[in-house]
Amino acid sequence: MACNPFAFLFWGLVLIFVSFFVAGFCSFWYILIYCCSAWISACGEFADILLKGIQFPYYCASKMC
Repeated sequence: MACNPFAFLFWGLVLIFVSFFVAGFCSFWYILIYCCSAWISACGEFADILLKGIQFPYYCASKMC
């Protein structure tokens, strides 16, 4: 399937200007919250949400083409 140039441009801009900041913010909190998930089960569920934020740059890059 051919790449859509508008989708490539959109996801490229989101990758550069949004996703790296989201991943950086989530990674800091993920490290802290994930350590607490050993004794607080609710922290594990929140850590899974933060992990999605860390993986957001990969999602944007995969949508580029």
